[in-house]
Amino acid sequence: MSITTAVSAAVQAALLLYDAHTRYFHNVLDGISDADAQKRMDTPANHMAWLAGSLVQERFFLARLIGNSELVQTSDALFRDHQGIKDGAAYPSLDELRKDWKIISPVLRDILAGLSEEQLNGPDPFEMPGGPYTLRDTMLFCTDRESYCIGQLGLWRRLLHYPPMKYD
Repeated sequence: MSITTAVSAAVQAALLLYDAHTRYFHNVLDGISDADAQKRMDTPANHMAWLAGSLVQERFFLARLIGNSELVQTSDALFRDHQGIKDGAAYPSLDELRKDWKIISPVLRDILAGLSEEQLNGPDPFEMPGGPYTLRDTMLFCTDRESYCIGQLGLWRRLLHYPPMKYD
């Protein structure tokens, strides 16, 4: 198998996960009230509204960074520059976050699917510490982070006494 074929297979696998995450985002938030989405249950943990907003922000950020998109999340000011959760801040409704997710997800998917090998082997646009990394590395890191955040949202579902997320 050539390196090019292996690389293409890796990107295709990342896009399969991307598509699954696009569905899971809606599934993991299904039925959650906006009041529950803001609960931290006397912990320093990020609540569901922050986790969901952070996922939305990351997709908008990537689209701007690697695809020259002009799109911005409705709640950009709360999440810009990878800001952490703010005590007392009014986070957006889950409906607002779902709406933004539906806007950015197909846009970013098209950008990712259209990346050339040269671009994928190019520099990491985030300039993450511990590099050097490539854009491919960054794309895979962001896919992994989405898995992590969706898992946290799934745990919050159970902690707040909601049924488990459905995968259909």
